[in-house]
Amino acid sequence: MNLNIKGVRYNPSDETQEFLNKKLQKLDFAGDYLHDLDIVITRQTVGQGFHLDAKLHFVWGTVKMVSSDCYELYEGIELLIDKVEAQARKEKGKVMESH
Repeated sequence: MNLNIKGVRYNPSDETQEFLNKKLQKLDFAGDYLHDLDIVITRQTVGQGFHLDAKLHFVWGTVKMVSSDCYELYEGIELLIDKVEAQARKEKGKVMESH
């Protein structure tokens, strides 16, 4: 799985990237069919929160998006990774049913 992390009005630190990599170990089950994972972390100008987007690219061509909004960055990352995991399991289930 190829991982891309990008920040908008925010520069992801090494500590943030390590935290993300640790959380992404939950997705080891999806390594065979999750081709790319693009994560964009946006610092909101109104308020002081963060908006996180993840785009999942599956090997069979499907692309799914999940998002989370949170005031605390690490809490937002945890929410986002939980949503990514749920989406990956759901998509795998759909493909398994059709075969």
